[in-house]
Parts: sequence; structure tokens; C-alpha cells
Amino acid sequence: MDKRLFIQLAAGMVCGAWNIAAHADGWPAREVTLVVPWPAGGGTDLIARAVANKLQERLGRPMVIDNRPGASGIIGTELVARAPADGYTLVLGVTNTHAINATFFRNLRYDPIKDFQPVALLATGPHVVLINSSTPARNLAEFVDYARKTRTPLSYASYGTGSTSHLISELFRARNKLDMVHVPYKGIPPAITDLLGNQVSMLVSTTGAALPQIKSGRLRAIAVIDDHRLAQLPDVPTMSEQGYENADYTHWYGIFAPARTPRPIVDRLASEIQVVLTRADVQKIFSDAGVNANFKGPDAFRTFVAAEKERWGKLVELSGAKGD
Repeated sequence: MDKRLFIQLAAGMVCGAWNIAAHADGWPAREVTLVVPWPAGGGTDLIARAVANKLQERLGRPMVIDNRPGASGIIGTELVARAPADGYTLVLGVTNTHAINATFFRNLRYDPIKDFQPVALLATGPHVVLINSSTPARNLAEFVDYARKTRTPLSYASYGTGSTSHLISELFRARNKLDMVHVPYKGIPPAITDLLGNQVSMLVSTTGAALPQIKSGRLRAIAVIDDHRLAQLPDVPTMSEQGYENADYTHWYGIFAPARTPRPIVDRLASEIQVVLTRADVQKIFSDAGVNANFKGPDAFRTFVAAEKERWGKLVELSGAKGD
């Protein structure tokens, strides 16, 4: 290599590294936007705001929540995948956006691994199987028996095609050879509303969204989809206890930045998030939402996401469900 060219390349690399470090040292110089690919007022939005409110105190700059719901989280997630990699636009990713969509949708316009830099895993939580309290069933076996004896097919709700709710329900339907109709909703609240009104027969839901209705007696939880019972619902058995093996399908929440975001910014964010997750008030909000704080830093989170993408991809194949 020509000596002058070598010196120019070396100088360019040094200057580039210096520019990244300088940029990171001055970050954040303005507000940071956290895109939430789900509607305001839901469990995902609640978790995002709990973290953002405390994170902005530590960063000294506003954290703005930008709700961009639609298309199983694709709209908001794709927006961040195409955003500048400068640390000022982040996304709250969940099981759907970064583990399921890549397998479920044939023409997904972002890659959950290549297009993002994982920052931190925030929380994980179980699902519950819900029915209306007027339904004559107290457990999964009784519900399956009830579904087989009805003259018209029952229906199951989900909070979106390709959601964790949809896939788990479809696997349950297929395993038990039930003739049930899928009714997708744009989020958990409308699905719960119709379950309360007996417009649908079953819903697999995140725990936090369902707890108030379970405790009021209007909805009945007949199974916890986890490897242990919940402290909030100690009398509700797990699916494993009811004869369903490998039925531990937790949902999770984490923060991602666009790929190639400078590592010093990512590390600063992860460090501050780790502190935020130790706060008792944040943990209380998480507990009320039916999830547990579960921090993983950038590298561990990347490994976690890759494993989750493979695990949920297998569930997509088992369920036979596919998106457009």
C-alpha cells in the first residue's frame, strides 16, 4: 500500500473515532424520542413511560414518548430502523416486533437483528388464559370439553394477528383439535371489552391488563403460561400443571437504537436504565402491570433477542399461522 494512502486512511480512522467519542460525550444535547409501536394507555405504553420518566431525570433532557401503533408493531419499529443512528430516536421493542414478526410476515421491511442495536432488556412477564366468568369451565380441560360440545364454533380473541396472544391461542386450538375462530383486535383493551361482553370466548392476555377484571370476578383465569404460579394469582395453575409441556412463553420489553449507534451512547443509556430499574417505584409499576424488571445489557440482550427470534419462529411454524 502507498505510504501516503496508509497515513491518510489511518488519520481518517482516528478522526472518525474521535468524532464518535466527542459526539457521545456531548450526548444528549436535546430531547430523546422513545417510539412506542402500540397505542397510548396500554401496558406497553405504561412500561415505556415509567422508564422514560425516570430516565430523563438521569439524562437531564426530556424523554418524549411517540406512540406509533399499527401493523403488529411494524409501523413504529420500521420508523426507528430508518432513523439516524445518533441516540436521539429509540424504540420500545417487544416479543412481537423483534422475535415474531420476522418469521410471521413474509415481506417485513426491517431486520430485527441487523437493523437495530440492542440497548437493554427491561422486563419479562407471563400470559394468562382468560374466559368470561359465566363460561362453565374452571380449567383448561373443562374449557376444551365445553368447546367441543357447543353447536357453533367458539371464538378466541387476540391483540393482533401474529401477536403472542394469537400464536399461543392457535397452538392451543391446534393441539386440542378445536374448531375456533380467530378474532384479532388492535390491542388488549378492546379484546378484553368483548370478552367481558361474551362477544368472544377466550383470550390469551398479558397479566397486568387482565388483573383488575380477574380480581373483580368478571373474568376467570384458567391457566398461567409460565413455569411457576403467579404471586398475584396463587390459585391459578400453570399450563404445565395441566398437562401442557414446554408451555413457558413469556413476553418481554426492551429498548433498541438504530444499528450503528455509537457504542458509548448505547453503554451510557444501558447504565442509566439499569439504575432506573432498581427503583422501588418503577418496580411497583412493573408489578402492577404483571411483569418483573429483568435487566440485560447490550451484549446479553443481543444474545437474548437472537434466541427469542429462533424460539418464537418455531412456534410460528408449529401453529401454522402466517401473515401477509
